[in-house]
Amino acid sequence: MITRRRAGLAAAAVATLALTAACGSSDNQSAGTPTTDNVQPAGQGTSQYGYGSSGSGQGDDGYGGQAGGDSGKAPTGPSAGTLALHQDAKLGPVVTDSKGMTLYRFDKDTAEPPKSNCSGSCATTWPPVPADGSSAPAGIAKSALGSVTRADGTKQLTIGGWPAYRYAKDTKAGDTKGQGVGGTWNALTAEGKKAVAQEPADVSVLNQPELGQILVDGNGMTLYRFNKDSAWPMKFGCNDACLDTWKPAKPADRSKLKGIAPKLISTVTRPDGIRQLAVDCWPVYTFTGDKQPGDINGQGKMGLWFAVSKDGKKLTTTP
Repeated sequence: MITRRRAGLAAAAVATLALTAACGSSDNQSAGTPTTDNVQPAGQGTSQYGYGSSGSGQGDDGYGGQAGGDSGKAPTGPSAGTLALHQDAKLGPVVTDSKGMTLYRFDKDTAEPPKSNCSGSCATTWPPVPADGSSAPAGIAKSALGSVTRADGTKQLTIGGWPAYRYAKDTKAGDTKGQGVGGTWNALTAEGKKAVAQEPADVSVLNQPELGQILVDGNGMTLYRFNKDSAWPMKFGCNDACLDTWKPAKPADRSKLKGIAPKLISTVTRPDGIRQLAVDCWPVYTFTGDKQPGDINGQGKMGLWFAVSKDGKKLTTTP
């Protein structure tokens, strides 16, 4: 009897230890490792960086512009690398990372001083862009880039003081699906301002960090004039092989101009019959060495090629 009783007590003790261990395991998970109750939903889509967008509908309204509680570090993505300006058909030039993914700003954040108010579930749909490894291209002033320390201790890139984010539902370069979400999210301009929908312009003014206000074509590419051309009498000094590098700009519709007086815009006909845009009667060109809006790689080439101001004058300043 005594032996059986001891065996029974031993079995009960083992069961008690096992139950205690199981509860201890559960307690440890709650304290350190998130349980399935704490995991954010993967959502319906995944960007090229692997961000899951919320399937709860929160991603569609930008989380109502509310700041979620930080349950840990935000799921930041890779460094933005060398930023770029992408000419969006509706928004004009917007800032992207080196892979062409659009960067956004949040109206509930502040720029003076910089502060991010997107955390928790918000930062799952709008991953903060890390500050480290980011650099400015020709079209964005180096002074516009900065950083802000988030509540979780990580450093986030700022543009014009505004914290920068990617959007989980943007899946390929050039996507702007985050524009206007919740009425609080907008793509970033080179100055950190909100990109807004605008009428397409055949010729417009771009604020270039090194040259100031310059004229660009409908694709946002810098327009140049050539010293060997002349306006009166009309003369074309760029012909034959020159045209492989310097492309005659397409004529503009005077009703589709932004920032320039219509009287300065005209069309001239080249000796080969090609119709070319002229600014203040000077034929203007784009440079094949410019790859994105804001590039001024043709400025001062051979001491003969110069960007054009909004007043139609050549800009002789060299970067």
